[in-house]
Amino acid sequence: MDYEARKEQKKVVVLIPAYEPDQKLITLLQDIKERTKMSIVVVNDGSSRQKKGIFEEAIRYAKVVQHSKNRGKGAAIKTGLRYIEQNYEPESVIITMDADGQHRVEDAVKLVHAFDRDKASLIIGVREFNQDVPIRSRFGNALTRRVFHLVTGRRVQDTQTGLRAFCAYMIPFLLKIEGERYEYEMNMLLHCSKCHISIKEVRIETIYQDNNASSHFKAIRDSLRIYGTILKFVGSSLFCFFLDYILFLLLLSVTNHQLFVSNIVARIISATANFTINRKLVFRNKNKNVMREALQYAITAVLVLSLNTFFVYLFVKKLFFVEWIAKIIVEMIMFAFSFLMQQFVIFNNTMQEGGKRK
Repeated sequence: MDYEARKEQKKVVVLIPAYEPDQKLITLLQDIKERTKMSIVVVNDGSSRQKKGIFEEAIRYAKVVQHSKNRGKGAAIKTGLRYIEQNYEPESVIITMDADGQHRVEDAVKLVHAFDRDKASLIIGVREFNQDVPIRSRFGNALTRRVFHLVTGRRVQDTQTGLRAFCAYMIPFLLKIEGERYEYEMNMLLHCSKCHISIKEVRIETIYQDNNASSHFKAIRDSLRIYGTILKFVGSSLFCFFLDYILFLLLLSVTNHQLFVSNIVARIISATANFTINRKLVFRNKNKNVMREALQYAITAVLVLSLNTFFVYLFVKKLFFVEWIAKIIVEMIMFAFSFLMQQFVIFNNTMQEGGKRK
């Protein structure tokens, strides 16, 4: 399927981050050049000297940008985005592809066509995870897909796909997203969802060569990076839960088991600590309007506190649970609600057209 010349009214730029690539990169570049008029930017992410010949050949087909040392896939994508921002029009379409032969030119063209129908969206290529896909990849994507749905409320079938299309005007927004390695691609989806940018899916062919042996993904280390924000929120919540729980028990003994007083005072202290930790360390919000955020957090905290106190009372007085067991059950119920409110309301920054935050 040749790329139609009439689609070349706009510039399409393929961005390929590459670390220790093999001849499959050259095959991909040749295919792109032979069948389309797309421009190509390859970022050499600090590959070894043994790969020098590969990149010297790549120069025949693409602009090659160098990292002096390996910095990670996210950093390589950002370097490529900065180059494109400086050298191409803001109306250009950017297609990110992997260097390991998993993406076909036909599928990249599908994403361009989908972009033509919806220029304000992030378009992603979605693979089918059947029995032919390595179990590590099936399990990893199933896990991240469910975590993404839990956190955002939105369903994305392939959270780890590297084949994506978006307009170059999004570059300033994308450069602000945290992540230097594999977590960057997950963070991109999280931030697009957070900022109400539509994520559209296009079905693509699933290709895994040699059981995906060429992947540089480190299961434990890179998974921890991918789930970074969620894990930090869990850690912050656990710390403040124990602070709240210990204060609750201490106050119970001091106030002669006054449930309402003990729960309210403990929650006010732990909520103040939670707001500070989440704002500075978890969501790393840079909005200077602290008072507005504090007010939103206070309203949420009052709501959570009211629900928390009501359920504690219900479990203890009506359902006859032991106080400390009731407290744990209620805190678990409130956890998901609190995360969603902070992620998408309190510490949320929306994006205006042109990549500028409101």
